[in-house]
Amino acid sequence: MRSLLRSALLLTLLAGCASTPPSPTDCRCGEAAKPAPISAVYQAASWSALPGWPAEKLSASWAAWLQSCSKLANRAGWKALCAEARAMGQPDEATIRQFFESRFQPQRILSSEGKDSGLITGYYEPLLTGSKEAAPGRAPIYAVPDDLLTIDLGDNFPELKGQRLRGRLEGRKVVPYWSRAEIDAGKAPTPGLALVWADDPIEAFFLQIQGSGRVKLEDGSLLRVGYADQNGHPYKSIGKWLIEQGQLQPNEASMQGIQAWARANPARLQEMLEANPSYVFFRQLPNAEGGPIGALNVPLTDEASVAIDPKFVPLGTPLFLATTWPNDSKPLNRLVHAQDTGGAIRGPIRADFFWGFGHEAGQLAGRMKQQGQIWMIWPRDLPLPAGK
Repeated sequence: MRSLLRSALLLTLLAGCASTPPSPTDCRCGEAAKPAPISAVYQAASWSALPGWPAEKLSASWAAWLQSCSKLANRAGWKALCAEARAMGQPDEATIRQFFESRFQPQRILSSEGKDSGLITGYYEPLLTGSKEAAPGRAPIYAVPDDLLTIDLGDNFPELKGQRLRGRLEGRKVVPYWSRAEIDAGKAPTPGLALVWADDPIEAFFLQIQGSGRVKLEDGSLLRVGYADQNGHPYKSIGKWLIEQGQLQPNEASMQGIQAWARANPARLQEMLEANPSYVFFRQLPNAEGGPIGALNVPLTDEASVAIDPKFVPLGTPLFLATTWPNDSKPLNRLVHAQDTGGAIRGPIRADFFWGFGHEAGQLAGRMKQQGQIWMIWPRDLPLPAGK
C-alpha cells in the first residue's frame, strides 16, 4: 500500500491534486516556493447587515433546507435543528425568518487575502437530443471506465483529507489517466461504455461543464445523467483560452459566446475542446421529479442551491448570497444552501448558483459572472469550521 501511495504522490506532481467530486484542485506544481495557502475568515454579523434580508423566494429556500436536513440530521449540532424544521411542515415566511434568526448566527466569509467579495457564476440542467446508437457527428456520454483508479489520500494522510487522486495502472505503475485529447482519440474508454450519444458535440461538452442533464431520445423518452467521476486532470477554462487566443473579448466569453464561436469555427472545435484536459464521466439517474443530484446527494432546488468549495464551506450549510442578476446591476439576494461542488469552484468567496432546468435557465446561467458577498448561516451553538 505504501508503494502505491508513493506512486500516487508522484501522480500528484504529474497530473495535479484532486478533491472530492466533482474535480481536481489547481496544484501549482514545480514552483520553487509556494505562496501561503488561502484560508477563510469568518466574521460574526448581525442579521440587519444582510442586504435585503430575508430577500425573496424564502419558501423555495425552505424546501432546499429540508432537503439538506436529510443529510445534516446525522451530524452533531444539526440534528435538533433539522428535527425542529421538519416538525414545522410548510411555515409561512415570517415563521421561516424567525426560525433562522433565533437559531443561527450570520458569519461573513472573508478571504485571508483581505477580499470581502468573490466570483458568482451560474449553472443549470441542460436538455440535449441524442440516441442510444453511435453515428457520425454524435458525441459519446461515457460511464466511468473500469480502469479508472481513485485513491483517497486522506485514508493514510489525515492532513490530505478530502484530496483524491485519479489514475490508471500501466503494468505495476500508477500513471495519470488519459486526458480529454487522448480519450477523444480513442485510447479510453471503449464505445461500449457510452450511456448515450449526443447529437451535438458542443452540447455534450457543456454537459460536462454543468455536471448533469437530460437527453431526449428519438422515441421522445428522456434519459437523465449525472456526474459520476472525472479523469483527474485539472479543469481549464475554454473561455480563458479563447481570450488568450484573441478569439473573444472578456465580455464575450459567456457560454453563449463560446458556443457561437465553436459553431462558427468547426475546424478548430477539437482544438478548443482539448484546451480543457478534464473529462467528466456520468451515471444514469432515475427520471424523478426535482432537480439533479448534487454533491450532498440531495436533489438541487431551482434558485436556492449553490455549489461551493467544501474546503471553506461545509456541504449542507445555509448561506446568504448578495450579488446581482446576470449582466445586470439588479440585486439578487437569496438564502441559499451549499448542496454541490464544482471543478471551477475554488476559494472561500466563490459560488455557482443553480438556475434550474432548460433553455431559460441556461440563458441566465450562461451569462452569469457577477461579484458577490457570502455569509454562512451557522448554528449558534456549533464551533465554526477550520476554514482551510
